[in-house]
Amino acid sequence: MSNILDAHVGAYEGDNIYDFDNSILLNWYPKRILELAPNTMSLLELGLGHGFSTPLFSRAVPRHVVLEGSPAVIANFRKASPECRAEIIETYFETFEGKERFDVIVMGFILEHVDNPAEILARYRQFLVPGGTLFVAVPNMESMNRRLGHLAGLLPDLHALSENDLLLGHKRYYTVDALNSELRDAGYQVERAEGIYLKPVTTRQLISLNLDANIIEALCKLGIDYPELSCGIMAQAKDAG
Repeated sequence: MSNILDAHVGAYEGDNIYDFDNSILLNWYPKRILELAPNTMSLLELGLGHGFSTPLFSRAVPRHVVLEGSPAVIANFRKASPECRAEIIETYFETFEGKERFDVIVMGFILEHVDNPAEILARYRQFLVPGGTLFVAVPNMESMNRRLGHLAGLLPDLHALSENDLLLGHKRYYTVDALNSELRDAGYQVERAEGIYLKPVTTRQLISLNLDANIIEALCKLGIDYPELSCGIMAQAKDAG
Protein backbone atom coordinates (compact mmCIF):
# COMPACT_ATOMS: atom_id res chain seq x y z
CA MET A 1 0.00 0.00 0.00
CA SER A 2 2.54 2.59 -1.14
CA ASN A 3 0.84 5.95 -0.68
CA ILE A 4 1.08 9.61 0.22
CA LEU A 5 1.61 8.77 3.89
CA ASP A 6 5.12 7.60 3.02
CA ALA A 7 5.99 11.20 2.10
CA HIS A 8 6.23 12.07 5.79
CA VAL A 9 8.29 9.05 6.84
CA GLY A 10 11.50 11.08 7.06
CA ALA A 11 10.07 13.07 9.95
CA TYR A 12 9.77 9.84 11.92
CA GLU A 13 13.33 8.64 11.39
CA GLY A 14 15.04 10.86 13.97
CA ASP A 15 17.70 13.58 13.55
CA ASN A 16 15.34 16.44 14.42
CA ILE A 17 15.61 18.82 17.37
CA TYR A 18 11.98 18.08 18.23
CA ASP A 19 12.86 14.42 18.79
CA PHE A 20 13.68 15.61 22.32
CA ASP A 21 10.05 16.60 22.93
CA ASN A 22 8.66 13.63 21.02
CA SER A 23 10.62 11.20 23.17
CA ILE A 24 9.17 12.76 26.32
CA LEU A 25 5.58 12.99 25.08
CA LEU A 26 5.45 9.60 23.38
CA ASN A 27 7.02 7.66 26.24
CA TRP A 28 4.85 9.37 28.85
CA TYR A 29 1.30 9.04 27.51
CA PRO A 30 1.24 5.23 26.95
CA LYS A 31 2.57 4.68 30.47
CA ARG A 32 -0.10 7.02 31.75
CA ILE A 33 -2.81 5.12 29.85
CA LEU A 34 -1.63 1.87 31.39
CA GLU A 35 -1.90 3.50 34.83
CA LEU A 36 -5.45 4.64 34.11
CA ALA A 37 -6.52 1.30 32.57
CA PRO A 38 -4.34 -1.27 34.39
CA ASN A 39 -6.38 -4.40 33.65
CA THR A 40 -6.64 -3.97 29.89
CA MET A 41 -6.73 -7.30 28.05
CA SER A 42 -7.12 -6.03 24.49
CA LEU A 43 -6.00 -2.76 22.92
CA LEU A 44 -6.39 -1.28 19.44
CA GLU A 45 -3.84 1.39 18.58
CA LEU A 46 -4.15 3.71 15.60
CA GLY A 47 -0.77 4.48 14.07
CA LEU A 48 2.86 3.51 14.68
CA GLY A 49 4.26 7.02 14.40
CA HIS A 50 7.72 7.29 15.95
CA GLY A 51 7.45 3.76 17.37
CA PHE A 52 7.62 4.66 21.08
CA SER A 53 4.18 3.61 22.29
CA THR A 54 3.69 0.29 20.50
CA PRO A 55 6.41 -1.70 22.33
CA LEU A 56 5.23 -0.27 25.67
CA PHE A 57 1.64 -1.37 25.06
CA SER A 58 2.69 -4.76 23.67
CA ARG A 59 4.67 -5.63 26.77
CA ALA A 60 1.71 -4.83 29.02
CA VAL A 61 -1.41 -5.94 27.10
CA PRO A 62 -2.09 -9.56 26.03
CA ARG A 63 -3.92 -8.65 22.80
CA HIS A 64 -2.52 -5.65 20.93
CA VAL A 65 -3.44 -4.67 17.37
CA VAL A 66 -1.97 -1.67 15.53
CA LEU A 67 -3.37 -0.05 12.39
CA GLU A 68 -0.92 1.77 10.13
CA GLY A 69 -1.41 3.16 6.63
CA SER A 70 2.22 3.69 5.63
CA PRO A 71 4.24 0.63 4.56
CA ALA A 72 7.44 2.66 4.97
CA VAL A 73 6.60 3.43 8.61
CA ILE A 74 5.79 -0.25 9.19
CA ALA A 75 9.12 -1.30 7.66
CA ASN A 76 11.02 1.19 9.83
CA PHE A 77 9.25 -0.02 12.95
CA ARG A 78 9.84 -3.70 12.28
CA LYS A 79 13.52 -2.99 11.65
CA ALA A 80 13.84 -1.00 14.89
CA SER A 81 11.67 -3.27 17.07
CA PRO A 82 11.82 -6.82 15.65
CA GLU A 83 10.90 -8.30 19.03
CA CYS A 84 7.58 -6.45 19.29
CA ARG A 85 4.70 -8.95 19.26
CA ALA A 86 1.93 -6.52 18.29
CA GLU A 87 -0.19 -7.49 15.30
CA ILE A 88 0.31 -4.73 12.72
CA ILE A 89 -2.35 -4.31 10.05
CA GLU A 90 -1.58 -2.16 7.00
CA THR A 91 -4.76 -0.19 6.43
CA TYR A 92 -6.21 3.28 6.32
CA PHE A 93 -8.04 4.25 9.50
CA GLU A 94 -11.00 5.33 7.39
CA THR A 95 -11.47 1.93 5.73
CA PHE A 96 -10.47 -0.59 8.41
CA GLU A 97 -13.06 -3.33 8.86
CA GLY A 98 -13.27 -5.99 11.54
CA LYS A 99 -15.57 -7.76 13.98
CA GLU A 100 -13.25 -7.72 16.97
CA ARG A 101 -13.94 -5.31 19.80
CA PHE A 102 -11.37 -3.98 22.25
CA ASP A 103 -11.24 -2.94 25.90
CA VAL A 104 -9.21 0.14 24.99
CA ILE A 105 -8.69 2.11 21.79
CA VAL A 106 -5.78 4.54 21.62
CA MET A 107 -5.54 7.43 19.17
CA GLY A 108 -2.19 8.87 20.18
CA PHE A 109 -1.40 12.04 18.21
CA ILE A 110 -3.48 10.86 15.25
CA LEU A 111 -6.37 13.30 14.91
CA GLU A 112 -4.12 16.21 13.92
CA HIS A 113 -3.09 14.18 10.83
CA VAL A 114 -6.39 12.99 9.36
CA ASP A 115 -8.72 14.80 6.96
CA ASN A 116 -11.87 14.19 9.01
CA PRO A 117 -11.23 13.54 12.71
CA ALA A 118 -14.94 13.56 13.56
CA GLU A 119 -15.50 10.70 11.12
CA ILE A 120 -12.65 8.68 12.63
CA LEU A 121 -13.90 9.19 16.17
CA ALA A 122 -17.46 8.18 15.32
CA ARG A 123 -16.34 5.18 13.25
CA TYR A 124 -14.30 3.58 16.02
CA ARG A 125 -17.09 3.49 18.58
CA GLN A 126 -18.10 0.20 16.93
CA PHE A 127 -14.75 -1.36 17.88
CA LEU A 128 -15.11 -0.75 21.63
CA VAL A 129 -16.48 -3.43 23.93
CA PRO A 130 -19.48 -2.27 25.99
CA GLY A 131 -18.01 -0.02 28.66
CA GLY A 132 -14.69 0.18 26.80
CA THR A 133 -12.45 3.23 26.92
CA LEU A 134 -11.09 5.54 24.24
CA PHE A 135 -7.91 7.51 24.88
CA VAL A 136 -7.10 10.40 22.56
CA ALA A 137 -3.90 12.46 22.68
CA VAL A 138 -3.44 15.60 20.56
CA PRO A 139 -1.06 18.59 20.40
CA ASN A 140 -2.15 21.70 22.28
CA MET A 141 -2.28 24.97 20.37
CA GLU A 142 -2.34 26.98 23.61
CA SER A 143 0.52 25.27 25.47
CA MET A 144 2.59 27.36 27.88
CA ASN A 145 5.68 27.37 25.64
CA ARG A 146 3.61 28.48 22.60
CA ARG A 147 1.87 31.22 24.60
CA LEU A 148 5.23 32.39 25.94
CA GLY A 149 6.76 32.37 22.45
CA HIS A 150 3.83 34.37 21.15
CA LEU A 151 4.06 36.99 23.90
CA ALA A 152 7.82 37.23 23.37
CA GLY A 153 7.39 37.84 19.66
CA LEU A 154 8.98 34.52 18.67
CA LEU A 155 5.69 33.03 17.43
CA PRO A 156 3.75 35.64 15.42
CA ASP A 157 0.60 33.56 15.02
CA LEU A 158 -0.43 31.26 17.86
CA HIS A 159 -2.85 29.45 15.53
CA ALA A 160 -0.39 28.78 12.69
CA LEU A 161 1.18 25.39 12.05
CA SER A 162 4.98 25.44 12.24
CA GLU A 163 7.40 24.18 9.59
CA ASN A 164 7.94 21.10 11.75
CA ASP A 165 4.17 20.52 11.97
CA LEU A 166 3.92 20.54 8.20
CA LEU A 167 6.89 18.18 7.92
CA LEU A 168 5.07 15.76 10.20
CA GLY A 169 1.87 16.02 8.16
CA HIS A 170 -0.10 17.93 10.80
CA LYS A 171 -3.31 19.59 9.64
CA ARG A 172 -4.51 21.22 12.87
CA TYR A 173 -3.92 21.99 16.54
CA TYR A 174 -6.39 21.47 19.37
CA THR A 175 -7.53 23.19 22.51
CA VAL A 176 -9.09 21.42 25.49
CA ASP A 177 -12.54 22.75 24.59
CA ALA A 178 -12.17 21.83 20.92
CA LEU A 179 -11.17 18.23 21.73
CA ASN A 180 -13.96 17.78 24.27
CA SER A 181 -16.52 19.16 21.82
CA GLU A 182 -15.31 16.92 19.01
CA LEU A 183 -15.57 13.85 21.24
CA ARG A 184 -19.06 14.72 22.46
CA ASP A 185 -20.25 15.39 18.91
CA ALA A 186 -18.94 11.97 17.88
CA GLY A 187 -21.02 10.22 20.55
CA TYR A 188 -18.61 9.96 23.47
CA GLN A 189 -18.84 10.94 27.11
CA VAL A 190 -15.60 12.61 28.20
CA GLU A 191 -14.54 11.29 31.61
CA ARG A 192 -11.31 13.22 32.05
CA ALA A 193 -8.90 15.51 30.26
CA GLU A 194 -5.32 15.92 31.39
CA GLY A 195 -2.10 17.46 30.17
CA ILE A 196 0.97 15.75 28.73
CA TYR A 197 4.30 17.44 29.52
CA LEU A 198 4.34 21.01 30.79
CA LYS A 199 7.19 22.69 28.86
CA PRO A 200 7.96 26.17 30.25
CA VAL A 201 10.43 27.37 27.56
CA THR A 202 11.48 26.60 23.98
CA THR A 203 12.93 23.23 23.01
CA ARG A 204 16.41 24.67 22.43
CA GLN A 205 16.35 26.43 25.78
CA LEU A 206 15.18 23.31 27.57
CA ILE A 207 17.88 21.16 25.96
CA SER A 208 20.54 23.72 26.94
CA LEU A 209 19.55 23.35 30.61
CA ASN A 210 20.59 19.66 30.56
CA LEU A 211 17.95 18.82 33.15
CA ASP A 212 18.02 15.58 35.13
CA ALA A 213 15.55 12.89 34.11
CA ASN A 214 13.63 13.33 37.36
CA ILE A 215 12.96 16.99 36.48
CA ILE A 216 11.65 16.01 33.04
CA GLU A 217 9.39 13.41 34.65
CA ALA A 218 8.21 16.06 37.12
CA LEU A 219 7.24 18.31 34.21
CA CYS A 220 5.11 15.45 32.87
CA LYS A 221 3.50 14.86 36.27
CA LEU A 222 2.89 18.58 36.70
CA GLY A 223 1.17 18.71 33.34
CA ILE A 224 -1.51 16.19 34.36
CA ASP A 225 -3.50 18.89 36.17
CA TYR A 226 -2.88 21.59 33.56
CA PRO A 227 -4.13 20.37 30.15
CA GLU A 228 -4.68 23.96 28.99
CA LEU A 229 -0.93 24.68 29.36
CA SER A 230 0.71 21.36 28.49
CA CYS A 231 2.25 20.40 25.14
CA GLY A 232 -0.31 17.64 24.68
CA ILE A 233 -3.89 17.02 25.76
CA MET A 234 -5.15 13.53 26.59
CA ALA A 235 -8.85 12.78 26.90
CA GLN A 236 -10.40 9.61 28.34
CA ALA A 237 -13.88 8.84 27.02
CA LYS A 238 -16.57 6.18 26.74
CA ASP A 239 -19.36 5.57 24.26
CA ALA A 240 -22.22 7.77 25.43
CA GLY A 241 -24.68 5.16 24.14
